[in-house]
Amino acid sequence: MPREELPEKGELVICTVRKLKTFGVFASLDEYGNKEGFIHISEVSTGWVKHLKDYVREGQKIVCKVLAVDERRGHIDLSLKAVKDNQKKERIKAWKNEKKAQKWLSLAVAESELPEIEAKLVEAYGSLYDAFQQILKSGRRALTELGIAEELADKIHAVAIANVKPPQV
Repeated sequence: MPREELPEKGELVICTVRKLKTFGVFASLDEYGNKEGFIHISEVSTGWVKHLKDYVREGQKIVCKVLAVDERRGHIDLSLKAVKDNQKKERIKAWKNEKKAQKWLSLAVAESELPEIEAKLVEAYGSLYDAFQQILKSGRRALTELGIAEELADKIHAVAIANVKPPQV
């Protein structure tokens, strides 16, 4: 479910590279309804960048840091070089987990009820993936306490049991 608001300064966002220009890269922010952001050539890499195509290509998924947001004009300035490798790995992992959890929820819930149930779970647990982990841990009770109907709670719980792998050490 794409967010309607603009990202916060300093936030790490998942983007898809849309256009390469001589002065920078235009990218769409995947989690924010494909709003467009811009990466100036000086923010692509440390050191001198001669050709942007040596660093990114159109259609590529990248993790960027939000440098500035101009709400009035809707401009979002991004940086690729400000993201460290470990930050990138963690952010991509969280994004993939959230995508998986959305798919799991769509297996259990009718499409007409999907936005409402997803919103309830995200509000209660912070993310859909965290909600599924809690459902696995606490059972149907985690859902019924949120006011989700018994039979729907059973379906979601069954999907959680079938798909969520508890973390192991």
